[in-house]
Amino acid sequence: MARNYELDDTDRHILNLLIQDAKMPYTEIARKVNVSGGTVHVRMARLEEIGIVQGATLRIDYQKLGYGVSAFLGIYLQKSSEYTGVVNQLREIPEVVNINFTTGAYGVFARLQCRDTQHLRDVLHDRIQPIEGILRTETLISLEEVLNRSAELT
Repeated sequence: MARNYELDDTDRHILNLLIQDAKMPYTEIARKVNVSGGTVHVRMARLEEIGIVQGATLRIDYQKLGYGVSAFLGIYLQKSSEYTGVVNQLREIPEVVNINFTTGAYGVFARLQCRDTQHLRDVLHDRIQPIEGILRTETLISLEEVLNRSAELT
């Protein structure tokens, strides 16, 4: 964010409505917040400009598309200086849907979405473990995601 910007109650209310439903029209948001549609538009443009709002996302039910295995991957780096190179290579693997630089045992924690366990094994063995800078990996398969939401602003 280029400059400090203090959210007010109107900004928070607008953002919380969009967190609940990112497709909600600005006119409906304006009605619920008791401001004009132009006010919502101007505030959203400002929140995007300063980097608080960074686009919208589409939530996909991967299971229904045949990608039923969600796995978390703890990645031990040979050296922390290898982080950028490892992340750049992980970005090129379509099954990697989330990457985090972390504290603790893992240098990197990633989430993968695969068709099945054989597909997961192939991605790990053929594309992730050979990446230079990765010492070893630890895989945890998710049995069920019970919550996936954005934090509500208070």
